Formats: sequence, structure tokens, C-alpha cells
Amino acid sequence: MLTERQQEILEHAIDLIAEKGIQGLTMKNLSKRLGISEPAIYRHYDNKIEILLSLLDYFTNSTSGIFNDQSLSHLNAVERLKIIFNKHFEALEHTPALVAVIFSEEIFRNEAILSNKVKLIMERNAASIAAIIEEGKQKGELDLSIDTQQLTTIFMGSLRLLVKRWQMCNFDFNLKQEGEALFDTLNQLVNYKS
Repeated sequence: MLTERQQEILEHAIDLIAEKGIQGLTMKNLSKRLGISEPAIYRHYDNKIEILLSLLDYFTNSTSGIFNDQSLSHLNAVERLKIIFNKHFEALEHTPALVAVIFSEEIFRNEAILSNKVKLIMERNAASIAAIIEEGKQKGELDLSIDTQQLTTIFMGSLRLLVKRWQMCNFDFNLKQEGEALFDTLNQLVNYKS
């Protein structure tokens, strides 16, 4: 559980990332933004990496309910996957700066602790999606001949690429709307009968 001050630091860190990119998140910039000294920040976070880890936890906590809800849902597999897609797009539209944290390969490549954290998040998300796909296959909602792991990669990779394009376009299109169209296309491909 975050303290009130830690939450405030994270909110300002997100704002800094939104304005200046991930490289703009420094203890100096953060202390100026908060109107406090750098040592005051160090009382709550040891370093920038710890702040980034906390941001990853924040996003994970805000989206873990999405997977939990859908793992217990009685909707069909396609509807459940669509909800997961849409809820992620909604969460990212609400806090676009998190895209710079979640999809910043350059910072994760050099920081093993961040890299491992992102890997765990991806593995957990992939396992949740794969479980829904498997259940859908067993219920006859999805084609048994389609490999579950490949389909999981296609869904996750499509989501990731769309979000990255949204970031590169300075968030200038409706992510949720584009995401719905993308999901509908993926659904058509999965259900295509020659």
C-alpha cells in the first residue's frame, strides 16, 4: 500500500514522463515538480528504478482485476478477450504516460530488475489469455486447430503494436475505437473459413 506522499510522487512522475519522456524522469526534475528537496524524495524511493517499479506495480494492480474478472466470467471466449482488450485501452487512454514506462525496451534492457518485472507481467497476462483461449477451444467457441500459444502471441502483439503506434502518433487517435476495430479484424481472421 502506497503512502499519500508516494502516490503523489508517482503522479508527478507520470506527468514528467508525459511531458519529457522517460529520460525526463530524474530526481532533480521530480523534486522541482513536487516543490520539495531531492532528499525528501529519497525518504520514499531509493532511486528512479524503484519509482519505475512502483509505476509498473500501479499499472499491474489497475489491470489485474480485468484478467481476474474475465477468468471467472461466463461469457464466451471471444467476448472475454474483447473485454480484456478494451479495458487495457481504457486504462492506457486514462494514463497515456504509462505507455512510455510499460513499452520502454531501452530502459528495461539495461536494468535487469525492470526487465524481470515486465517479463513477469507479460507471462502472467499471456497465461490468462491462453487459459481463456483454451477454454474457448474446449467449448467449441474457437477452432481447435489454431495453436493456443501462437494465438496468444498474435493477440498480445497486436495490442502492443497498436499502443506503440498510438504513442508514436502523440496519442492523436482514439485508442479504444482503433482497438475495437483491430479486435474485430483479429476475430474475423480467427473465425475465417476457407
